[in-house]
Amino acid sequence: MTETPANQPKLEIRIIPVTPLQQNTSMIWSTETKEGVFVDPGGEIDKLMGAAEQFGVKIVAVWLTHGHMDHAGAAAAVAERTGCPIIGPHEDDQWLLDEIETQGAKYGIKDGRNVKPDRYLHDGDVLDLAGNKFGVVHTPGHTPGHVVIYSQEGGLAFVGDVLFRGSVGRTDFPRGNHQQLIDSITGKLWPLGEQMRFVPGHGPLSTFGQERQDNPFVADAVTGYEGTEKQAPDEISQKLSKRWS
Repeated sequence: MTETPANQPKLEIRIIPVTPLQQNTSMIWSTETKEGVFVDPGGEIDKLMGAAEQFGVKIVAVWLTHGHMDHAGAAAAVAERTGCPIIGPHEDDQWLLDEIETQGAKYGIKDGRNVKPDRYLHDGDVLDLAGNKFGVVHTPGHTPGHVVIYSQEGGLAFVGDVLFRGSVGRTDFPRGNHQQLIDSITGKLWPLGEQMRFVPGHGPLSTFGQERQDNPFVADAVTGYEGTEKQAPDEISQKLSKRWS
């Protein structure tokens, strides 16, 4: 049997933008077993399954960060085609998963389907993909049941719509909470390390360290984040900053 070279990555990833909202669906798979997962399959099931076929990936799970239709719309279809379980988000987002079809119609997205996960996720849970461990943190604010899934070993986090390059998730949707979102970012994400790269739900990748430097909502200069103690946030700077839309 040929041994895997020591420097070969254990996991590979491809980002597949889907739906008119250009949501970043991530396909992650083990280079050893070819078992993979879709993180936030928002729509365009044929496009997603075509990518899996192209790379020879067997989809063994769907992982959801939150319940918005552009992130979860194709979860039921993926599960039907592959027989895989749907895992996440936190149960506080089930009300959104129950409204995927209604919400999708407002954006002209007709292939989204309501879904009930096989398993909800909670703070501190661990997910496994072919022996590769992923941590989970509950990060409410954008939605009440939002979670972030991360690989400490791989230095990569899937943050859904909590954080973007230069911005943060919207909180003007039902059950959104701006200060809760900021607290989730500084309290749950920053402790994972400045070098942690992240895949946002929309737009380009970045690192937590970069956002702590210059993100107008959550830069350390705005939030007062010091690692342990924090001063009062500069709420005026936050409110004057451009929102992600």
